Amino acid sequence: MALRALARVDVGAIERNAARLAAAAAPARLCAVVKADAYGHGLLPCARAAHAGGASWLAVATAQEARALREGGVGGPLLVMGALSEPELAVAVAAGADVVAWREAFVAGLPAGTGVHVKLDSGMGRLGTRDPEEARRVADLVAATPGLRLAGAMTHLATADEDDPGFMTEQLAVFTPWAQRLRAEHPDLLVHAANSAATLREPAARLDMVRCGIALYGMDPFQADPFAHGLEPALSLVSYVAEVKRAEPGQSTGYGRRFVASEPTWLGTVPIGYGDGVRRALSDNAEVLVGGRRVALVGTVSMDNLTVDLGPEPAQRGAEAVLLGAQGEQRILAEEMARRLGTINYEVTCGISARVPREHRRT
Repeated sequence: MALRALARVDVGAIERNAARLAAAAAPARLCAVVKADAYGHGLLPCARAAHAGGASWLAVATAQEARALREGGVGGPLLVMGALSEPELAVAVAAGADVVAWREAFVAGLPAGTGVHVKLDSGMGRLGTRDPEEARRVADLVAATPGLRLAGAMTHLATADEDDPGFMTEQLAVFTPWAQRLRAEHPDLLVHAANSAATLREPAARLDMVRCGIALYGMDPFQADPFAHGLEPALSLVSYVAEVKRAEPGQSTGYGRRFVASEPTWLGTVPIGYGDGVRRALSDNAEVLVGGRRVALVGTVSMDNLTVDLGPEPAQRGAEAVLLGAQGEQRILAEEMARRLGTINYEVTCGISARVPREHRRT
């Protein structure tokens, strides 16, 4: 019997995507970003697949994610990129993760053995210091403190995925000379700035290491076509047709009678909804694959169910329904769903809720 909702994740695709990104970045190293449960794909299997594909580093956003990796038996260099409170810092350090610093007061509280990546805010305007001199003082303090290790210098690019590369060029012009001067004194320093988009489009951004997230999972950082970059989408979101019923003109389906049949048709109820991460904004605004064809999602998406218009030919009860992924010759990409929602593909997979089981397989 089919599960009411299932996210199938092809770890073979993730491994191949990692190999593709590692080749594009070479000789720079690949850091695989596996935060947010690997963008909704499953932390531990995806981390292992990234390593198998050539990633030498992993990066997360939180101390708890670092601990989960270590408790799951995942080794290797690990970077916690997010801000850390005092209790979270202890968790990150216990996991053997490097941390990010940009204030001298933070460095003063670091325990011996901690690896530190100093962050210069070259234009993102979030974490990091905008002041190159302050960032340099932080780096000098780390280097001068017994037991601490100055491991990296980093920034984050705000517009690498946009058509106009101008601001990315400005950011690199701020960051790169600063980081190169620092590395001249610390030859083992890892200098890194590039996300997935910059890795694929801008050789000057690759430096010593690239941090790839969205592309690792086979989604396009430019929100268009992952296949144009040789990437393979790794996740499919599937359900099944639980009920099929005839709708005559004037009969409706769902809350608010948002859909009223104008001609005789067959409706299929699919037991997946916004409680699973299929956003309510997709009401009357999406397609689902059933029997190898696209059928319209009609009416209001509810917490646990949605309805599709099967047209004049009913589907079999139990037939697979694909919300993301391929069926026959048809495919629905996260980029398509994101456009319908007015968002980005990141949010589509990260939004698949915890009550949807992840099934990891290799093809």
